Amino acid sequence: MTSFQRGIAVQGPAKIWRWAALFLVAGAAGTACADVTVFAAASLKEALDAQVRIFQRDTRERIIVAYGSSTALARQIDAGAPADVFIAADVESMDYADGRGLIDRRSRIILLRNRLALIAPANSAVDLSIVPGFALAAALGDARLAMGNPDSVPAGKYAKRALQSLGVWESVEKHVARTENVRAALALVARGEAPLGIVYVTDALAENHVRVLGLFPESSHPPIVYPAAIVAGRASPRAQALLNYLVSDAARSIWQSHGFALDR
Repeated sequence: MTSFQRGIAVQGPAKIWRWAALFLVAGAAGTACADVTVFAAASLKEALDAQVRIFQRDTRERIIVAYGSSTALARQIDAGAPADVFIAADVESMDYADGRGLIDRRSRIILLRNRLALIAPANSAVDLSIVPGFALAAALGDARLAMGNPDSVPAGKYAKRALQSLGVWESVEKHVARTENVRAALALVARGEAPLGIVYVTDALAENHVRVLGLFPESSHPPIVYPAAIVAGRASPRAQALLNYLVSDAARSIWQSHGFALDR
């Protein structure tokens, strides 16, 4: 069983179908007035919202974006939720969708790249350097480390791999506050409810109430990439036009201003 499948299993079928039913109701209302419906990783929100505003202004197309954990979004698509485009925060979620026949494989691309950051509240005096064996447990004390659930949330999976690679996972595992998506981890730190957290650097740049203590070495975890694809059976010139815009030179400066790097 893969970690993606374990992430599905821990939610239980009843919860999955409650989410699916709720999303289908919302989706049915949304798609009645949308030309393209996008399911996108939560960490894309500010940047993708900015891109969508420009695309809608220039094309007069109507775009609706639903944000969440990539794993949860893939489950919702699998349950029949009406998405046209899926943008995940990890390859595993997109591979799952591909393996289930949920995407048009020919449309699949790597859209963006990101980095993993250790954050603290903006007024925190904590100072840590991210090196092998660094004193993360000592800095936490009895408090919690906010991060996405490593069983189901891409940012949490990357964080666990990075901490394992640096030899500190076992010392902090019991102190992890496991959140349902990366933005929930960001919020815990921003509100001062957790003294430290691990999020994407793009999340940290979007929140004035946190500061970045450092970036994790890219060699400490798998590459953080955002695959995108058109959902199977939902291909349209409008959906393809949106994908084309998101990888265009016109979109590049917006991605970069939010801390992302285009993959091409």
